[in-house]
Amino acid sequence: MKTVITRATVIAASVTAVVALSACSGGGAPRSEASSGGGGGGGNSGYTFAMITHETPGDTFWDRIRAGAQQAAKDTGSTLKYSADPDATKQSTLIQGAIDAKVDGIATTLVTPDALIPTVKKAIAAGIPVDSFNSGTDFFQKAGSLVHFASDERAGGQQAGQKAKAAGATKVLCVIQQTGSVALEDRCAGVKDSFSNTENIQVNGADDSAVTSALQAKLSEDKTINWVITLGAAQALDTIKAAGNAGRNDLKVGTFDLNADAAQAVKDGKLEFCIDQQPYLQGYMAISQLYLFKKNGNVLGGGKAVLTGPSFVDKSNVEQILPFIEKNTR
Repeated sequence: MKTVITRATVIAASVTAVVALSACSGGGAPRSEASSGGGGGGGNSGYTFAMITHETPGDTFWDRIRAGAQQAAKDTGSTLKYSADPDATKQSTLIQGAIDAKVDGIATTLVTPDALIPTVKKAIAAGIPVDSFNSGTDFFQKAGSLVHFASDERAGGQQAGQKAKAAGATKVLCVIQQTGSVALEDRCAGVKDSFSNTENIQVNGADDSAVTSALQAKLSEDKTINWVITLGAAQALDTIKAAGNAGRNDLKVGTFDLNADAAQAVKDGKLEFCIDQQPYLQGYMAISQLYLFKKNGNVLGGGKAVLTGPSFVDKSNVEQILPFIEKNTR
């Protein structure tokens, strides 16, 4: 099967090469963890980097973000301190904690920019470099972030809407699992750009049974919906269950994001596609960028976001990608 080399893949390879060369020249509550990069290709840089996200407890998507960040810390001989909270005020407090700890750099998501940007600016004012990733593409420059690693969420939604339209959609339901997330809102807005008969529904993504119940009720009530696009892999699996419970064998489901179960559902024909933003790559590049900035003053992106997606996984390529998903690197 043909291997497709994306822009993000090329950039990641370049980052890895620069990290390796740079290392040869020497160098100086909420869920949380610290891991040391000692023994990696970078030796012991002496740097400590904080990664702060809006992870919801139990969401395995973030395992790959963390895995990428941990590998980057190992490769650069750095120490990684990871913490997360889905509450915007508490995430801001975690950023302040990293400032108080005088870390060498901060990588953060900007899922709720109005709440987070003031604290990000405090970090920069304190001389701590900040880069951002995953959420907040339209706000990273305002925040003062060095660079932003993310998928183009609206473009992903537009492409999903186009695929649904081509597959005979009459009405699309777009499922939003977290209130106030600019990235999720952009995804559904993109779907509506391409397919105007799109309705949004808000669910509690932290409770799978509640998601299933809400979607089962909606699908039973509105039989004109024949496509559902979810914004997370877990919610796609909930939708498949809800459709079965509602007797909706006519329903087609596509989703943003990817995990092993969703990939298997694609392989089994239960899910049309997953839109992958390559979270491992986001985590790896966010920490590598901080290291390279501290070490050499390097900055990627030329003032623009560095895209890691959207990348579609469907029956045509799922077999190729499954081994990487199983290794927690895709």
